Amino acid sequence: MDEWEEQETATSGTCALTSDTSTGGTQGDFWNSDHGEFQGGRGGRGRGRGGFKNSFFSGAHLTLYGDGQNNTAERSSFSRRGGRGRGRGFGRTDHSDFDANEEDGDNKNGSGEQGGRGGFGGGHGDTPAENADASDRPRVTYVPPPPSEDEESIFSHYESGVNFDKYDEILVDVSGTNPPPAIMTFDEAALCESLKRNVSKSGYVKPTPVQKHGIPIISAGRDLMACAQTGSGKTAAFLLPILQQLMADGAAASCFSEMQEPDAIIVAPTRELINQIYLEARKFAYGTCVRPVVVYGGVSTGHQIRDLLRGCNVLCGTPGRLLDMIGRGKVGLTKVRYLVLDEADRMLDMGFEPDMRRLVASPGMPSKENRQTLMFSATFPEDIQRLAADFLKTDYLFLAVGIVGGACSDVEQTFVQVTKFAKRDQLIDLLKSTGSERTMVFVETKRQADFIATILCQEKFPTTSIHGDREQWQREQALGDFRSGKCSVLVATSVGARGLDIPDVQFVVNFDLPNNIDEYVHRIGRTGRCGNTGRAVSFYDPGADSELARSLVTILSKAQQEVPSWLEESAFSGHSPSGFNPPRKHFASTDLRKGPQGGFFQDGSVTSQLAAQTAADDEEWE
Repeated sequence: MDEWEEQETATSGTCALTSDTSTGGTQGDFWNSDHGEFQGGRGGRGRGRGGFKNSFFSGAHLTLYGDGQNNTAERSSFSRRGGRGRGRGFGRTDHSDFDANEEDGDNKNGSGEQGGRGGFGGGHGDTPAENADASDRPRVTYVPPPPSEDEESIFSHYESGVNFDKYDEILVDVSGTNPPPAIMTFDEAALCESLKRNVSKSGYVKPTPVQKHGIPIISAGRDLMACAQTGSGKTAAFLLPILQQLMADGAAASCFSEMQEPDAIIVAPTRELINQIYLEARKFAYGTCVRPVVVYGGVSTGHQIRDLLRGCNVLCGTPGRLLDMIGRGKVGLTKVRYLVLDEADRMLDMGFEPDMRRLVASPGMPSKENRQTLMFSATFPEDIQRLAADFLKTDYLFLAVGIVGGACSDVEQTFVQVTKFAKRDQLIDLLKSTGSERTMVFVETKRQADFIATILCQEKFPTTSIHGDREQWQREQALGDFRSGKCSVLVATSVGARGLDIPDVQFVVNFDLPNNIDEYVHRIGRTGRCGNTGRAVSFYDPGADSELARSLVTILSKAQQEVPSWLEESAFSGHSPSGFNPPRKHFASTDLRKGPQGGFFQDGSVTSQLAAQTAADDEEWE
C-alpha cells in the first residue's frame, strides 16, 4: 500500500453531547476523535479562559459551556494545531478565514512554516519536535460526494439580469505594449467546436468586457493582470483561452504516471472558490480529452491523489494542499504553461505570498519567461501590483474594466448608523422586513459568525454559517443548504466574501464592516451579479468604522448613490485619516506603471504596509 493510502471511513454527521468534565491535560475520547468541529489535534495542557463553544449544524446551534480556567485550548471547537496550546479557548484568527491558513492538517511538515502557520489552537508547541509531530492528529477522512454527471446539472446556470447590456457601456483600459484587439463575439475567439458548444450550453450569448479583452490577450500568449468588477465573468475569461489552446495542441490526460504533469495550474485562496472554478473548468471541458482536477484541504488526501492519478491537464488547488501534492511527488511542474492566480490581490498579500513564492520556486517550475502568468481580481492595490512584478514578464498587460461608477451599480448600497450593541436588534428587524429573500450576513470573526447564526436560529430564521473553523463537510453542507433555499440566511466571514457565485442572492448585510475598502467591494459583489440587481445594507459604527468613511463616500459617489449626510460629515470631520484608503477614479484599480513613480519597487514600503494590514487582520474580536 502506498504511503498516502488512508483508511477511508465515513465521518459522522451527528453531534453527540457528552459531559464536559475533563480538565488539565486530559481529554475524553470524543474530543480527540473525528467528530465535526470538536477534533482537537493532540492532547495537551491548555491555559485558556473558559467560554462557550459552538458546534453549528445547518438549522441548529448546539452551545456548550466551558468549565472555567481549566479549559484546554484544544477542546475549543476552533482548535486544530498540534503541540500544547496556550491560547484562549477560542483560538487565534490568523490573517482571515482563507485557506492557506487552514491547510495545516494536510501537510507532512506538521506545524512547520507550511503545515502549521495557520493553526487555530492558540499558540505554538513548546518545542520544535512537538510542532513537527503531526502523526497523532486525527486523519482527515472526509470524501465529498462526486459532482453530478448529469448534463443538465453540469450546464445549469442562472439567467443574466436586466442590466446585462449595460456591460457594453463600461469603460475599459488596456495598458502595456502592443495589446491585441478585443473580440466582440465568441465566434471571433476561434474556439473549437466542442468548446463553442459547451459555451452555448452554459447560456453564454456574448462576452463581457473582461472576456472581450482578456480572451485575445491570453490567446496571444501575453501575461495579464486583469481587474474587473465582481460577477463580470473573469473565470471564463481565463478558462476559455487556456482550454482552447490545450485542445488545439491535442492535450490528453494520462493515467499511466505516478506523477501527473498538468499544463495549467489555477490557484485560489478558499476551498469554496477553487471548487467553483473546477466545476466551471469541468463544464467547459465536457466531452473533450482535457481533464481538470481539484485539490483542497479538509478532504481525504488519499482520495484526491487517486483522482489526480487518473489524469490531469488542469490542476485547480488551494495553496496548502497544492504544495503538499507537489511535495509528495504526485504533481510535476515541468510542463506547466499557464499559472493562474484568481483573487490575485489576496494571493499576493502577506498571508499567501510565501506560498506563492514557494510554488514558483519549486523544482521543475518554468521561469516566468517560459510560462504564461495570469492574475485576476476585482481589486489590485498598488502595493500588490509591485509584488506581482516578481511573477510576471516585464511586458505584461494590465486590463482595467471600469467599476460601473462604483463597486457595482447593480447593487443598491445603504448605510445604517448603529452602535456595536444595537446591531443585533437592527439585523433582526431588517431580516423580518426582507421576508424569505436569500441573504448573506458578513461578520469579522468566526466566533461572531456562530454567535449571530445561533441568535438568528433562535429567532426562527433558517440560518447556516460558513467560516474557516468548520469542518469541510459542514462548509459544503452549509453552502448546499443556502443554494437550495433550505436556509435563507448565510452568516459568513471573509471566507465567503470572494468569488462565490451563488444564484439569486438578493441581499447582503455587512453586520461588521471590513477594515479595508477592497474587502467591502468583494462582499457586496455577492449580489447584483451577471446584470441582476441586488441590495447591500451596512451597519456603520462611528466608534469603529470612521477610518473607512472617506473611502465609502467615494464608492457611493462613483456609483451615483445617495451619500448619507452623517457619513459625509464623518468622512471629512478630521477623524478619518487622509492617507487611508485613497479615493479612486474611473477604475477599481489602475496600472501602477502609469503613475508618477513609474516603477514597481519602493524601498520595503510594501512589506511594512502589508505587515501592518496583517496585524490588523489578526486582532481578535472581544
